Amino acid sequence: MTFVKKILVTLFILIILGAIGACATIYVVYLNVKDELPPVETLKDVEFQTPMQVYSADGKLISQFGEKRRIPLSYQDIPKSLIDTLLATEDARFFSHNGVDVIGIFRAAFTVLLSGEKKQGASTITMQVARGFFLTRDKTYIRKIKEIFIALHMEQVLSKEEILTLYINKVELGYRAFGFGAAAQVYYGKPLAELSIEQMAMLTGLLKAPTAYNPLRNPERALFRRNTVLWRLKDTGVINDKEYQVAIKTPLSAKYHGAQIELDSPYVAEMARQKLVELYGEELAYTKGFQVYTTINAKAQNAATQALRNNLHNYDERHGYRGPVKQLWQANETPWQTEKILDMLSAYEDYGLVQRAVVLTTDTEKNQFTAITRDGATVSIDWDGMKWARKYIHDEAQGPAPKTVADILQPGALVSIRKNDGYWQLTQLPDASAALVALNPNDGSIIALTGGYDFHQSEFNRVTQAKRQVGSNIKPLIYSAALEHGFTLASIVNDAPINQWDRSQGTVWRPRNSPAIYDGPIRVRKALAKSKNVVSVRLLRAVGLNNIIEHLAKFGINPHDLPRNESLALGSASLTPIEMATAYTVFTNGGYLVEPYVVDRILTPDGEQVYKATVKVACDDCAALEQVNAQQAPRAISAQNAFLVADAMQSTIWGGGNWGKGTGWNGTGWRAQALKRQDIGGKTGTTNEAKDTWFSGYGPDVVVTSWVGFDDHSRALGATSANPNLPSDQVYGREFGAQTALPAWIDFLDDYLADKPQQNLHMPDGVVTVRIDSETGQLSRRNDHTSLFEYFVKGTSPTTYQESGDRFSQQNGRSLSTSDEDNLQEIF
Repeated sequence: MTFVKKILVTLFILIILGAIGACATIYVVYLNVKDELPPVETLKDVEFQTPMQVYSADGKLISQFGEKRRIPLSYQDIPKSLIDTLLATEDARFFSHNGVDVIGIFRAAFTVLLSGEKKQGASTITMQVARGFFLTRDKTYIRKIKEIFIALHMEQVLSKEEILTLYINKVELGYRAFGFGAAAQVYYGKPLAELSIEQMAMLTGLLKAPTAYNPLRNPERALFRRNTVLWRLKDTGVINDKEYQVAIKTPLSAKYHGAQIELDSPYVAEMARQKLVELYGEELAYTKGFQVYTTINAKAQNAATQALRNNLHNYDERHGYRGPVKQLWQANETPWQTEKILDMLSAYEDYGLVQRAVVLTTDTEKNQFTAITRDGATVSIDWDGMKWARKYIHDEAQGPAPKTVADILQPGALVSIRKNDGYWQLTQLPDASAALVALNPNDGSIIALTGGYDFHQSEFNRVTQAKRQVGSNIKPLIYSAALEHGFTLASIVNDAPINQWDRSQGTVWRPRNSPAIYDGPIRVRKALAKSKNVVSVRLLRAVGLNNIIEHLAKFGINPHDLPRNESLALGSASLTPIEMATAYTVFTNGGYLVEPYVVDRILTPDGEQVYKATVKVACDDCAALEQVNAQQAPRAISAQNAFLVADAMQSTIWGGGNWGKGTGWNGTGWRAQALKRQDIGGKTGTTNEAKDTWFSGYGPDVVVTSWVGFDDHSRALGATSANPNLPSDQVYGREFGAQTALPAWIDFLDDYLADKPQQNLHMPDGVVTVRIDSETGQLSRRNDHTSLFEYFVKGTSPTTYQESGDRFSQQNGRSLSTSDEDNLQEIF
């Protein structure tokens, strides 16, 4: 017994000494790594990297920016089923250990001694959090020791609930999803709380290896791993055998779900992103989870996108069919198998309304063809969906009209198709570009904006970046200057050809009307509505070039962007669509210059507002202005001037009939009469050779600019006059603002104003109405079709009545002397 006792005592002493030695070793190691251990207290206020999200004014998600997708959850929001699944799979004794599971460590060590392989992990959830926040994944002993110390410290500083919450929000689960909240959206497209037990098990299974067990990449391995997690749930009593059997027989339902984009507005999203980077820099902008609310109206944005795309397709199809994208097989060759076709189609990206398809059959008797789309659907397109496809020759000419489907395409053709009013039709990706922007004239907020056919096709934002010649779109500003310098809407100007010798160039400058029709003496209102070029030049001469430039600068236009010659009157200046829209807001808001903006406010993930746009509001009496960060917009022109020009632009649409000011003539924007509204006005614009076409105008509380052109400045949309050299069977491609840009404007306002009542312009104090003669602009005593009521600034109305035989005895409004640049004979 004495010998046995000695052995036991010796063993006891050795154990004590070993324990002391182990403790001493651990303490020494602790002293060595102590200074390298991070401050665990920072986890109390941890901020997860969450992406920037951009919303419309009415809360529709437009876009999301940031590498990591994360939806942070509080402990109260974590489903019990997820907690049960995690504990059963990752750390069964989580709520009982102090951060380090000694039993688990010994079990893992024993397994290594028996098998020589590491088959079981010993990391607790706390240790995994420590590694995830503070350490690398290097498999070294020193890293493991640091992990243990950090875990022990975490358990002293944080509650179990806080640690578990950090874990659930931090772990990487593949496809840039960090945390279970984001993973539920990525793989199932719904909130975490709505997942079934087998879906929860699938996400938990990703913890072991997010790539190897990913259901989107390795469905078989993912299914095996999910069922292993479900077995652990049964084994620990979380689910019973019946629930287990049902769950393992349920097929995988995971699919990739991107951010739940509710509104297609990528040009706006990019503008918002740039604003955030400007304010906070890239790192903070993409990681702080800012919620950016824009001024965009979702309904208006959808209408703008649809209007622009449809209009571009209509323009493109007017100019002929450029043929299939390619011919995959010929008539004498074996057609491709469906699998090969679908594989080929998957390599093409669809843009806008366009989808790629391959023609399978053509029927010349029924004049139709069938085609297969990338999703394997077969569509049939009849003659009405392809009869537009005259052969494209160039922008001014197309070939003869096709008679059968065989004149257009044959089986094996890779083509583009689109839905038009619910029916499929043959189409092609438009060559031309376009832009459309709608502003609230009262504060400059951008209601809708689309900078091109498709952002993914071209990220160039033509609304804000494309400086293009504005053509006659500038004339309302020229006429506004004329009203400031003595002219009235009833003043008479001679609409006759101008021939001016330029001694320095040795040439004659001959500005012409388009079309080249001259009406002789014409009222200013009518000249604006009919877009008389020579009248605009005469007004510029009468006012003076310097005065015109000074006046245009009041509309927010940089004087350096304006040519210092008389071509300015014809729109030779190059401006962006948003600059034109901003200028037009002045006419409809009482004469104030507002500033366009798209980012209204910025919130943190907690809902704290950290930014609010400083808004310049058009208001006469701003003492009652209560809007936060609002200022009075500076006055650009008088309220009277603004009203007169805005009212004159209604004649561009209504001319002399119906609601117009006169009888028997049309303005250049007469197509907008289709809207059947009295409260709209605007102005067309077409540049030389129709390289740029415009329509800018207004409706109740909205100003809209539509532009169409080619990004290639050398290419014209189509000439503006007929070409007698073309064969009679070739359609001539005439294009101008009223035909090319105006339709998108009409379609947009038709949707946007559908539920808005008529709202006539507010006539300010100091404006009077006077009955005048429709031809001479003088006062009239008649009340038949030869007379009409016209608006005047008080004190500027004519003083002489129109008498028989005395038609042009006196110039009305502004009196001109023979010393003027334009002499009396030329003006009248």
